[in-house]
Amino acid sequence: MKPITVQTKARTEFIDITDAVQEFAQEQNLSDGVITVFVPHTTAGITINENADPDVTADMETVLDDLVPWSKDYRHMEGNTAAHVKASMMGSSAQVIVDSGRLCLGTWQSLYFCEFDGPRTRQIWLKESC
Repeated sequence: MKPITVQTKARTEFIDITDAVQEFAQEQNLSDGVITVFVPHTTAGITINENADPDVTADMETVLDDLVPWSKDYRHMEGNTAAHVKASMMGSSAQVIVDSGRLCLGTWQSLYFCEFDGPRTRQIWLKESC
């Protein structure tokens, strides 16, 4: 397993981590297999989505804010219930197939780390399986 560190700069942020995951595949000499990308945080997540138009992640943020507003009559005392809910909606992991040493993603796809309670220093854990 390899941890990678991400420094976020905003409360909500989508950070493209595709290159870091591809680099991990190369470091591991992984020709064929699967890489699991896992986030060990309850207010952050992982998703695969479009990388060509930055408006996609901006729209995702807008929709998530509409569905789960930051301020509401939540019971969680830390005041970050919205971040917990959004993280659960995105999920805490993704798996990517590796074939001939390359991540198998669609033409417009990238892996995104999803921050919902930043800014913070976060960890992403990468693990290969053959």
